[in-house]
Amino acid sequence: MNLTDLLEKNIEMFGEYPFIYFNDKTYSNIEVRDLANQMSVTLLELGVQPGDRVMVCMPNLPEVIIGYQAIVRAKAIIVPVMYLLHEEEIGFIMKDSETKVVLTSEAVLNKVTAAAASVTQFLRVISVDGPSRPGVDNLYQLMAVSRGHGESTGPVERTTEGIVEDHAIQGTGMNESDEENQSDDETAVILYTSGTTGKPKGVCLTHKNLYSNADSSANNGDRERGTTIGVLPLAHVYGLTVANICYLTGSAVVVFSKFDTDLLFKAIEQHKIRSFSAVPAMIHAMVMDQRSAGYDLSSLEWVGSGSAALPLTLSTAFKEKFGADVYEGYGLSEAAPVVSAHRRDLEHKPGSVGVPIPGVEVRIVDDNGRELPTGEVGELIVRGDNVTPGYYKNQEASKAALRNGWLYTGDLAKQDEDGYLYIVDRKKDLIIRGGFNIYPRDLEELLTRHPAVSEAAVIGVPSQRMGEEVVAYVVAKQGQTILEEELLTYCQEHLAKYKTPRRILIVDALPRNGVGKVLKMRLKEVARNSDLNIS
Repeated sequence: MNLTDLLEKNIEMFGEYPFIYFNDKTYSNIEVRDLANQMSVTLLELGVQPGDRVMVCMPNLPEVIIGYQAIVRAKAIIVPVMYLLHEEEIGFIMKDSETKVVLTSEAVLNKVTAAAASVTQFLRVISVDGPSRPGVDNLYQLMAVSRGHGESTGPVERTTEGIVEDHAIQGTGMNESDEENQSDDETAVILYTSGTTGKPKGVCLTHKNLYSNADSSANNGDRERGTTIGVLPLAHVYGLTVANICYLTGSAVVVFSKFDTDLLFKAIEQHKIRSFSAVPAMIHAMVMDQRSAGYDLSSLEWVGSGSAALPLTLSTAFKEKFGADVYEGYGLSEAAPVVSAHRRDLEHKPGSVGVPIPGVEVRIVDDNGRELPTGEVGELIVRGDNVTPGYYKNQEASKAALRNGWLYTGDLAKQDEDGYLYIVDRKKDLIIRGGFNIYPRDLEELLTRHPAVSEAAVIGVPSQRMGEEVVAYVVAKQGQTILEEELLTYCQEHLAKYKTPRRILIVDALPRNGVGKVLKMRLKEVARNSDLNIS
């Protein structure tokens, strides 16, 4: 199914209802559809052609979700980019994807315009919430002009007045027969990988990839209708997934422009939130925030956790405090993105990432691609309608990742007799010390069980004598003091000697990207530039 059809089917099945809550503004599903149609007309009038790339780079705003629908209605390709990236990273994606138009906001406009100035191709920068000025257009002014409302001057606040009151706008400027003939196998999104292990690659995702994954995720146990919270970056594959699932289930989303635990607790109480998705860093912040006692959070049943490994100690602490489970899942950009999740009608196995969602096949294989017995650790490979056809302009990477219809994830995993998956580590993060394999996640789990440790990240660094040595970076809990010698002794008491870190460094915080993944490449750079005395 084409992504455009999702919203149309949503309106047909559920009628008009509040679809997006943002601050004191509510957007119905019909308002979203009408704004998206008008925005798509504006993009066409700006010269956007089928297949052109339109970047969406802004903090969480309703215009992210609306913009996605507008772009696919114009038959262009969405390029979601997290606003937290450095301007050089944004510039790389602009150049690599050959972006034609950028939808952004005042909060990151300076960064985006600086990135745009670094590329050779001409591109149009459009702000959704600020005034027009040289080199930058205001979205709603452009839309007003295309509607014949005239052009206003001076600062313009985001407003839908005069734009969404005419529901007959749907279809204006669009060839409906062409829309129906658009292939589900055409690329809808180019999603750039986080670059945690190297230079970002553009993952091509088709309409079929994204629809099938959202439909399977919605069918993973039940199709509850309700309201969820959009606190993870919407300008990322998560934003596409949450919007598509809401279309399919008739649900709504409360959009947060930034993560704030107090506002999150307030939204859970106000909207009787039953579930939402987060990352371990957010779950940790909720556990640590004592203001939660001032809110009625009894509606909360579960929180989905992904993007980074979830320590068992954190999952247990969350359950004890909120009476809600943390269901860890697994996915990656190349799988659009969900591969496995816990189902509420099946046993919850803490430490696992659940079972493959409907329509997704998995195998655990050795270095030669041979399937391994149950319980053995190997590389996780994935097959299904959700799997990318390849990387944008990168045949070499596509051939390496896609073999005989299977996606080689680069993640080390095992599967138990019930089909539950356990992610052991990134294959590239595996440490080989003196010929022995060491999985960083095992060490990280141990370190976070120490009563004074809040977070931990383990990396391998080059060693002339051992090939690699183990180095851990640790964040202490608030108000706690901890010494390297104490943690080394603790590890020696629980681990084989060859697995014990050579150094444990206490830091204030771990470097993360916008979706909470620890940037181990950054830690390795820090280690290379430090005198660790481990050779």
